[in-house]
Amino acid sequence: MLREKLINKKIGSDKHFNWRSHEPVRLEGFSDAVFAFAVTLLIVSLEVPKTFDELLETMRGFLAFGFCFSLLVWIWYNQYIYFRRFALNDGYVFALNALLIFVVLFYIYPLKFLFTFLANIPLGLIGWGKLEDSLRMIRADQTPTLMIIYSIGYLLVFFVLLLLYLHAYKKRELLELSSSEIIVTKSEIQSSALNIGIALLSIFIVLIGGATFSAWAGWIYCLVGPAMAINGSIMGKKAKRAFERNI
Repeated sequence: MLREKLINKKIGSDKHFNWRSHEPVRLEGFSDAVFAFAVTLLIVSLEVPKTFDELLETMRGFLAFGFCFSLLVWIWYNQYIYFRRFALNDGYVFALNALLIFVVLFYIYPLKFLFTFLANIPLGLIGWGKLEDSLRMIRADQTPTLMIIYSIGYLLVFFVLLLLYLHAYKKRELLELSSSEIIVTKSEIQSSALNIGIALLSIFIVLIGGATFSAWAGWIYCLVGPAMAINGSIMGKKAKRAFERNI
């Protein structure tokens, strides 16, 4: 199992946070099966291309597949780290994890549609595909709805992660979290809240500006990288100082 290999190699470990789980629980195994199924729904083609034209058509789908796959891996990795850090496996965590994989499955097709549309535009502009076919995928007046659907899915994923980390923070005494571990937990809460805020901002832009500002509703997600970097840097320094005080 992939999780076991990552655990054995201590992938994702942090000197500021002690792992409380060193082997996957059954809930993680079920989650892995669902994530694997989600990936199969993203498969570019189920058949080997019979002609070169079919091969090119298949290759055009790999860019969108790469974006979707990366986002799924990101969600999976966040879940993996959570279980390693806290080893929480109560009914509340079970319910939230079930909600998380439900959102992943429900939004896999909207996600694939969005990234296929976005990937086909630059491919069409450079002559690797027909731009008019890409533009026929969706009307201009439908783009606000597409962005709202994507933003709601993005928001729900990080809302679940926010609730999971808030649950761990409430159990900090039971888990015997150190001062540096509490800071890292707070950092994850803030990170999830920032992602939720960006999704809400995207929805707000669409609701106010309509189709005219749909592109800006997408570009706003470029704030994710800087926001995560700033939050990680500030909270990382605090965790480091707290860790050094306890040595």
